[in-house]
Amino acid sequence: MRTPSRQNEGQGAVEWIALVFVVTLLFVAVLAGLGRGFVGTGVANALAGRLLCAAALADSCSSDPALVAAYGPELAGKVADNAPEIVYEAGMTALPVDFRSCRWKRCANGPDSGPVWTSDSGAPAVAFVHAVDCRTAESRSDEEGRGSDCSGERAGNLYVQYWLYYEDSATLRDLPGDVGFHADDWEGVQVRIGPGGTESRATSHHGYNYDGGVASWPSDAGIVHRSAWGPSTGRLYVSGGSHAGHVHEDRRLSLSRLVRADAPRHLTDPPPRPRWTPRSHLKLIPIETLDAATRRTRFAIVPPWRKPVYHDPEDQGT
Repeated sequence: MRTPSRQNEGQGAVEWIALVFVVTLLFVAVLAGLGRGFVGTGVANALAGRLLCAAALADSCSSDPALVAAYGPELAGKVADNAPEIVYEAGMTALPVDFRSCRWKRCANGPDSGPVWTSDSGAPAVAFVHAVDCRTAESRSDEEGRGSDCSGERAGNLYVQYWLYYEDSATLRDLPGDVGFHADDWEGVQVRIGPGGTESRATSHHGYNYDGGVASWPSDAGIVHRSAWGPSTGRLYVSGGSHAGHVHEDRRLSLSRLVRADAPRHLTDPPPRPRWTPRSHLKLIPIETLDAATRRTRFAIVPPWRKPVYHDPEDQGT
């Protein structure tokens, strides 16, 4: 009996992967046509996602069926891998939630310390996501067909937006009365993945921030605009009350390290993390999957899909 050559084996593996890919895509397409009411659709979508990832069709891959169905396996992996860990200001109890089922404090608040990913009522911490893929000529053409801007400096980049919904905002919560208060609040963090690396920026009230601290207050108030993009840290630091965010927080000089006899290499401590949502426990919901009726939901402020930055990922406004 003739033993197949390695070349034939490799060709067979490629053909098998291609077959799995085609069959799985057809499977997902049929399920999408049947609609959400089909019994077992969630399980089947999950299976489809795992099949695509198991076939090693991409270096980065997500088995989250919602992400795979919305973006395909490779892009879904990028969305999942770049989701931020959310670090909240000390004393915060608010969580970002799914506005479709929770728009009140009684369901949108949870423990005030430690790792937290569900509210006191069991609502999960949620980020609504949106991707603008400007990496290739084909993807740019697709994005332009959806109304997105991939021109100029945007070409060659992948942009992923993570939007957090809070039930209200109290920018000046320490002052008496309702100064600075409004119902509903959308804040977010954006990631730009390009040939030069991965960068990120976070929304303040009138622009984008990278660093936090007292120096960010004028930017939050709209008086000045701070530098936006900077090296991605994988974290989003959320301010209490206003929910304005920043991506980077300076390390702090540590007196205890200064007096240690072994002359530590690092004389600073990392930022405190009194309350946080791990990236792995943040539920990601593609905005692209929201139906028209959901997008017509009325908010006290403009939702992400009606913001200029939704279609132009380099826009400076919020």
